[in-house]
Amino acid sequence: MTTETTAGAAPGISRSLFAFSVFYGGMVCIAGVLGNKQVALGPLAVEAGIFAFLLLVVVSSTVAELHGRATANRLVILGFIPLLASLALTLMVLAIPAAEKMDPQYLGAFETIMTGTPRIWVGGIIAYGVSTLLNVTIFSKLKREGGKLLWLRAGIAGVLSQIVDTLIFITIAFYGVFPIGDLLVGQMLAKVVLSAVAVPPLIVLAVKLGRSLDSTPLA
Repeated sequence: MTTETTAGAAPGISRSLFAFSVFYGGMVCIAGVLGNKQVALGPLAVEAGIFAFLLLVVVSSTVAELHGRATANRLVILGFIPLLASLALTLMVLAIPAAEKMDPQYLGAFETIMTGTPRIWVGGIIAYGVSTLLNVTIFSKLKREGGKLLWLRAGIAGVLSQIVDTLIFITIAFYGVFPIGDLLVGQMLAKVVLSAVAVPPLIVLAVKLGRSLDSTPLA
């Protein structure tokens, strides 16, 4: 049963919503860092930030299932706070001179990893907001229209939101820099497959975990 506050939870927020919100904030911050590595998934190459981003999809869908669409949308919007704060801190740290004793190789590696172009930053922020809100909207709409199969709703919403995410991010970040056709196809195919295969069972497990957290009485 959907509820904002359940028995045994802290006043004003259920334990599942608190736990998922903390986890969500961490995934928002780490996704951009992981995205600096390209990983091989069979014949396809995909940026590793997809794994953290898929967990954002899992958590936002789980919150929508347990606490309603409005609460899930608020979670996505509030996710901009740690996202923008981590970006601001990154810029601040990059601007502060490094200690004289710091190994130049480590400094160079740090700056390479943490420095991104404004287009990549903007593309990532816009893609995050649009695709995650779209995921919550599709997931919740399918439920209202009588969709009882949680795994099916999760798969459909995850796949469609990842297609939009890829289109937005790749276009904003790289259009005009080099031909993006092959990159779009490869990224989209990898994300669609992962969304269809990994997201549904993870959401089913997360919903069970959330219900368990909310139903377990405090010691």
